[in-house]
Amino acid sequence: MQALRDAGIDVPQPLGLDERGRQVTEFVPGAIALDRAPLTEAELVRVGGLVRRIHDASAALRLRRQLGRALIPAPTAADLICHNDLAPWNLVVGDRWVFIDWDGAALSTRLWDLAYAAQAFTLSDVSADPTHSARQLAAFVEGYGADEDLRASLAAALAERAAAMYEHLQSASIGGWEPWASMFRDGHGVHWAAAAGYARDHRRVWESALQSHSGR
Repeated sequence: MQALRDAGIDVPQPLGLDERGRQVTEFVPGAIALDRAPLTEAELVRVGGLVRRIHDASAALRLRRQLGRALIPAPTAADLICHNDLAPWNLVVGDRWVFIDWDGAALSTRLWDLAYAAQAFTLSDVSADPTHSARQLAAFVEGYGADEDLRASLAAALAERAAAMYEHLQSASIGGWEPWASMFRDGHGVHWAAAAGYARDHRRVWESALQSHSGR
């Protein structure tokens, strides 16, 4: 987190450890994005840009050997330090727009982290008209500034990443691994199964939206 701050990315300032050895970070005032009205397309462009700046700053860090692989490893070789949970439940919106909850930062890939963030911010409502969700997805990815190769891989990765999250929660439930086991029982498993199905069933819609906005 401090390395990202040194690179010009606004994340909560680390404040060391308290008397019980717990990590303390700056409190960032604002509302969690998940608890606000749905983000507009312009706001999704802004968030996509923030994710891109985080990735670009992370690519320059020399901390990779100090970190293990992400909790849900990417299908390809990990080459970037990623947050691994860039989602509306971890974005504080106020005078500053800041991602919190960096305890899962680990090696992954740009595509895998982007797929998770894009799905979480634009495809989580499985009852939404896919054409509406596609416009939101296109806005997010436009803000990120994804190149043609990344866009071409993203539509499939959206479903793969959501399915991987479901599989992780399901395995945790079987093995009793907390807090994931309780999350699975409390409805997170149902959510991610539906999210994976939605992303998979409408893949061609996402592909079309991403292609039509490429190069803009």
